[in-house]
Amino acid sequence: MNPRPFQPEPSAASRFLFFTGKGGVGKTSLSCAVALKLAEAGKRVLLVSTDPASNLDEVLETRLSNHPTAIPGVPGLDALNINPVEAAAAYRERLIGPMRGILPEAALRSMEEQLSGSCTVEIAAFDEFSGLIGNAEAAKDYDHVIFDTAPTGHTLRLMSLAKAWDQFLDSNTSGTSCLGPLAGLEKQRVIYEATVKTLADEKATTLVLVSRPQLAALREAERTSKELRALGVANQQLVINGVFETQCPEDTTAQAMQQRGAKALSAASAFISSLPTFIVPLRAINILGIGGLRVLLGGDGTSACAAPPAVDAWIPPELQRLSDVVSGIEQRGHGVIMTMGKGGVGKTTVAAAIAVSLARSGHRVHLSTTDPAAHVAQTLAGELDGLTVSRIDPAAETAAYTAEVMANQGAQMDEAGRALLEEDLRSPCTEEIAVFRAFAREVGQGTDRFVVLDTAPTGHTLLLLDASEAYQRELERQARSTQPEEVLKLLERLRDPAFTHILIVTLPEATPVHEAAALQEDLRRARIAPHAWVINQSLLHSGSCDPLLQRREHNEHRYIAEVVQKQATRTAWLPWQAEEPTGPEALAKLSLSNLQPALT
Repeated sequence: MNPRPFQPEPSAASRFLFFTGKGGVGKTSLSCAVALKLAEAGKRVLLVSTDPASNLDEVLETRLSNHPTAIPGVPGLDALNINPVEAAAAYRERLIGPMRGILPEAALRSMEEQLSGSCTVEIAAFDEFSGLIGNAEAAKDYDHVIFDTAPTGHTLRLMSLAKAWDQFLDSNTSGTSCLGPLAGLEKQRVIYEATVKTLADEKATTLVLVSRPQLAALREAERTSKELRALGVANQQLVINGVFETQCPEDTTAQAMQQRGAKALSAASAFISSLPTFIVPLRAINILGIGGLRVLLGGDGTSACAAPPAVDAWIPPELQRLSDVVSGIEQRGHGVIMTMGKGGVGKTTVAAAIAVSLARSGHRVHLSTTDPAAHVAQTLAGELDGLTVSRIDPAAETAAYTAEVMANQGAQMDEAGRALLEEDLRSPCTEEIAVFRAFAREVGQGTDRFVVLDTAPTGHTLLLLDASEAYQRELERQARSTQPEEVLKLLERLRDPAFTHILIVTLPEATPVHEAAALQEDLRRARIAPHAWVINQSLLHSGSCDPLLQRREHNEHRYIAEVVQKQATRTAWLPWQAEEPTGPEALAKLSLSNLQPALT
């Protein structure tokens, strides 16, 4: 196993490139850097984000929209964000617009209501995505189209929709779906089929799996690789980002970081050897702007290794231990605690540490996740009295929901009616409804215990929260079983600060902090107030003598101050760990971490 440096050759690049992987591994930075390299080689490049919480704007330092925008200083490079909400509005208008002036206003309002759910948001975003691949005219002016995708679970869902909707259109005979008349979807049929074909064409499409030298990230990359091969996407590469080798052999922190990475790479050696693999070294700077992107792929190595600033005695603003934040929550004896934030910031670890802390205090605790790429069981890695663990499994929830609907509503129908109901339930939208109901059910358990929810990365979670009222309308439209109490009371519970406590998790870096700030604003607009912020994996006062780590620590100061002084009402701090914190003992120790030993 001897991975080469990642230096993509423009002449060998396929027309479509997809960058995917666990949240926080560097997909956006690498996709931008490759787009820059191709454009500087004279290629016309379109860079597209499919992430509902895209940070392309910040990395490229350019305000983007859902239309191609030229990137200043880089001739030949355009970028756009697929905005799910705007895409859904355009999709609704495409279906309803031709009916204006023909149908009564009441009928038009009914159609708009029907098309206001999360299902419509999903298919509209998918339409935009598939149009760029399956429609030959959409991107004909570009040599390459590069997709910076959402974290893995959402990306797998997006790619699987090509086959799911194609198969649903094959089997549907009623002419309707949860999205209304299927005529709108049938018009896209040729594009969906072309998308499936292009994704499976090894000459046309390359999938770049991005990871970090971390066991969880490498495991997810391996699982993703298998699932995408099953969908027909076989031309794959692996890029391991942030590989660290210390310049200071006597530095215990630097040595631990290097050894932790080497241990993860060794454990995943079989997977790494199974496909073309490349590495990108850890850089000292935040990868922002065109200059930063050139540094990422080694275009200016001196900038990455410049002499660090003098180690100062900067004293951070008031920071709490995670256990102190938890102790302020546990007095009521029950409720919901949700960890939110950008992918890769450590939401799962923080959620598990909170669950362990509460269970050790004698509370009944249920730890669960809404993340399609969940790792809560691996992080907990053990059992604890009073603590139960689960995950929302989309396939299992869909099967259970389908069986429930058929047993309740289907029992009142004749054979033809049951056949139509079964057909409607095969729509990919059924999964979204089932997952939403499961989420509401988990929140409802907080009435007699603590429920700790590790959520999916920001954009996916916001879509889930936004869906509450829309799903209620969708369930009413389908005239199915009476809505469960937990669905009816979901918004009320999420907005009750005595019942639901949102912890926003971030790293002390530009993009995670700024994305978390945007998340907080979205939550406040929904009348949901975050309880606290958690700054995770901080090198603050680590005492490292490695120049790269010293620069990274110094860069943290402004972002820690920004969180405490501008964003959070209370802030917990967690240090970088020499070993990935797994198991009850390590998680309990993590929640008790504070800065005092380092400052004395």
